[in-house]
Amino acid sequence: MTDRPTRIVIAGGGTGGHVQPAIAVSSVLRQRADVELTWIGSSGGIEKLTASEQQILFHAIPTGKLRRYFSIHTLLDAVRIPFGILRARLLLRSLQPDVVFSTGGFVSVPTVVAAWMAGIPSITHEQTATIGLANKINARLADRIALAYTQTRELLSSAGERIIITGNPVRGGLKNGDSDRGLTLLGFTRDLPVVYVTGGSLGAQAVNQTIQKAIPDLVQHAQVIHQCGPAAANGDYPRLLEARKSLPADMQSRYVVRERIGEELADIYACADLVIGRSGGGTVAELALLGKPSILVPLPGTSSDEQTRNARVLADVDASILIPQVELSPERLVNQLRELLSDPERRAKMSDAARSVAMPDAAERLADEILQLASVKRSD
Repeated sequence: MTDRPTRIVIAGGGTGGHVQPAIAVSSVLRQRADVELTWIGSSGGIEKLTASEQQILFHAIPTGKLRRYFSIHTLLDAVRIPFGILRARLLLRSLQPDVVFSTGGFVSVPTVVAAWMAGIPSITHEQTATIGLANKINARLADRIALAYTQTRELLSSAGERIIITGNPVRGGLKNGDSDRGLTLLGFTRDLPVVYVTGGSLGAQAVNQTIQKAIPDLVQHAQVIHQCGPAAANGDYPRLLEARKSLPADMQSRYVVRERIGEELADIYACADLVIGRSGGGTVAELALLGKPSILVPLPGTSSDEQTRNARVLADVDASILIPQVELSPERLVNQLRELLSDPERRAKMSDAARSVAMPDAAERLADEILQLASVKRSD
């Protein structure tokens, strides 16, 4: 054993779903131990900016997207993957980490492979209710496979005792939101319920377009805060602003549209009576932790239909209403919303049901496992 900090490499990224758990866990690690954190990811993913914001040293490696189908991009990416592994091996040799913590995404695979080759212990975390292709590869090599949901264990039966159930870490501070502060921030009142619409960091065009058509009816029954994603991603923000301007003057204050929501998210959640959104792993974990009733529209076409499986974690305990995108319409959405908003008792039961599947200490559980693996390595 030495007195140096425990060296931990974070591997993963590409989307917010792979990045947010890393942020939550790194915060706990810094509170619990003297750690030296380094992030290995892609140069084009959001993880590079996130690492900078969190003051974590970042290294980019070549990477290719893993696909189950053939395309010319598959051939090009196949060439990048070995270079990614080589670069990751060189970085690990230089960094000499005690453990690698992978949050998934195709960019995580080269570092997990390199750690296995170098005899460095690793733990990989799956945020969804299924197993992505990257984590199927990582799970063959990792010393621990941390799952967000018990239901997912059956998909990795061969992993045996390497599987642990930790839950899905969510960003710190979400439980500290203030409803009054949220209402003031949005210019809302207590006269009508608040509905929070979210499609994830990049928005959800199908949801955005449905909301646009439903706005005149929605504002008759609720105040709506709508996070639609950046205009560069889907082009919806300018159209939604125009839709707001077309409302009667006395109704415009009931609809607020934002491209993104930052530190104010906790306060928005606190004042929201109902959430409408996609069902990414992070969103489902947040809804469970905060006990928010929801209407979820899973993104179709995802690997193993992961968003439907995620939504069912809440829908199967009556904490959420699941609407497949092919069945989504302004009329159905408005009718479902009116039904829920007019029934406070049902919403209260949905709230309790959501909390029943939450694991509030997910970040702490993961931090414990990471430090335990690191201690074994350091005692060798």
